[in-house]
Amino acid sequence: MKVLITYSTLTGNTKKIANSVKDAIQNADLLDISEVNTLDYDLIIIGTWIDKGSADNKALNFIKTIKNKKTAFFFTLGAYANSEHSKNCNNKITEILKENNNEVIGSFHCQGAIDPKLIEQMKKMFPADHHHGANPESLKRWGDASTHPDVNDERNAKEYFENLIKKLG
Repeated sequence: MKVLITYSTLTGNTKKIANSVKDAIQNADLLDISEVNTLDYDLIIIGTWIDKGSADNKALNFIKTIKNKKTAFFFTLGAYANSEHSKNCNNKITEILKENNNEVIGSFHCQGAIDPKLIEQMKKMFPADHHHGANPESLKRWGDASTHPDVNDERNAKEYFENLIKKLG
């Protein structure tokens, strides 16, 4: 099976997970989204960071070019991996992939460090009582995110995609 693993990254989080996915599927091609020049693959695995509740623009534009393919995806985000926000992001990306008649066979996500510039912007833009403001809950989440993706996230990504490939036979 011919597999493409491709990703968009801002802080290096998504690239880190992409490398773990590559460890799981060693014969796959691993490319930054900007380097992809063909979609002639049996399986396309897309990695993205989350921006405004969905794939970042670079990944989103790429996703919209994929049609009638078997796909999977992974993402990193500043929110907790088991949060409602994370679930909504997963559903949104799945919907976007399915719009072009793609089959989505799996997804993986984990927390990732937030760009410090973005944190500074949020501190200035939002009052403390806003969910993006610098309140105790956000400060804790930002601190927790700063240690991710960690070795457990990398291991979990590798195991997830090893099992996904095994299921495909």
